[in-house]
Amino acid sequence: MAELRDCPKCGDFFNYTGLRDVCAKCAVSEEKMYEEVYRFLRRRENRAATIERIVEATGVTETLLHQWVRKGRLQPALFPNLGYPCDNCGKLTNTGKLCAGCTADIKNELRTFEAAQEFREAVDANDKATYHADRKRK
Repeated sequence: MAELRDCPKCGDFFNYTGLRDVCAKCAVSEEKMYEEVYRFLRRRENRAATIERIVEATGVTETLLHQWVRKGRLQPALFPNLGYPCDNCGKLTNTGKLCAGCTADIKNELRTFEAAQEFREAVDANDKATYHADRKRK
C-alpha cells in the first residue's frame, strides 16, 4: 500500500511504494545522471577513475554514486575504484555494510568474549565441585 511522503530532493509529495525514495521527477533526473556516469565509466580510460574524478567530471554527488554501488547498479568488479563507505569507520568497501578491517575486528572481539565466557563457566563449575571442611573442632 502506498503512503504519502515528501521527496528528500525537491520537497514535493509523492506516493511511496517502496520502489524508489524520491518522486518521479527526481527519479528521472537521477536516471539521466546515472546514464551520464555510466557513459563516462564505459570509456576505457575512465574505468579506473576514482569517485572524486567521477564527481568532478560528471557533477554527480558522492552520495548518489555510493547508493548506485550499494544497490549493484555500478559494479566494483567492472570499475575497481568504486565502493561505498563502511557503516563503522567510513573506509570504502564493496560488499556488505562493513569493510574487511571492521569485520575482522568484530570477529576477534567475539572470539575473545567467547573465550572469556568459557573461562568463567569453567571457574563456576570448578567452584561448585569444591567442598570445604570445617576445621574448627571442640
